[in-house]
Amino acid sequence: MLNLVLFGPPGAGKGTQAEYLIESFGLIHLSTGDLLRSEIAAQTELGNEAKRLMDKGELVPDEMVIGMIKGKLDANKDAKGFIFDGFPRTVDQAKALDVLLNENGTPVSGMLCLQVEKQELINRLLSRGKISGRSDDQNQSIIENRIAVYSEKTLPLINYYEPQGKHFDVDGMGPIEDIAGRLKKVVEKL
Repeated sequence: MLNLVLFGPPGAGKGTQAEYLIESFGLIHLSTGDLLRSEIAAQTELGNEAKRLMDKGELVPDEMVIGMIKGKLDANKDAKGFIFDGFPRTVDQAKALDVLLNENGTPVSGMLCLQVEKQELINRLLSRGKISGRSDDQNQSIIENRIAVYSEKTLPLINYYEPQGKHFDVDGMGPIEDIAGRLKKVVEKL
């Protein structure tokens, strides 16, 4: 089973690139953002709490996210693998994901880390906010806070996966198809 962590700051293009990887390798896209947005749309208790946190640019608590991930893994036992998009975001989440995956004997294969310049991230998110209507993509100070939270809490994941030989930097700048090609080359080696 091929289990990929698609990693990068907000606006790096994880969702867009996940689509290329899904098509190329037959994987299931597991986006915590999509799972959370569906909870928000359904106005569940979890969704309402998640929205409150996300609107401030904060992370949703681990236990909420891990419960949703476990449900998705259990519902897709025969999958060729998963692309984890937006998860894990902290070392504690990475350890929890390892526990979940190791229960099935299918560890993380690799962490693909999209590298994108900060101003490009801000531009991409502001542009996406105009199209999507997402409140967390329409305010530059909230975007900058999300990037700062990523740098403080999420970037340390590199130090978790690198000693395991599972961290791979990928240039996330340029045309979408070029980025997809760079990702595909890395995955083919896994």
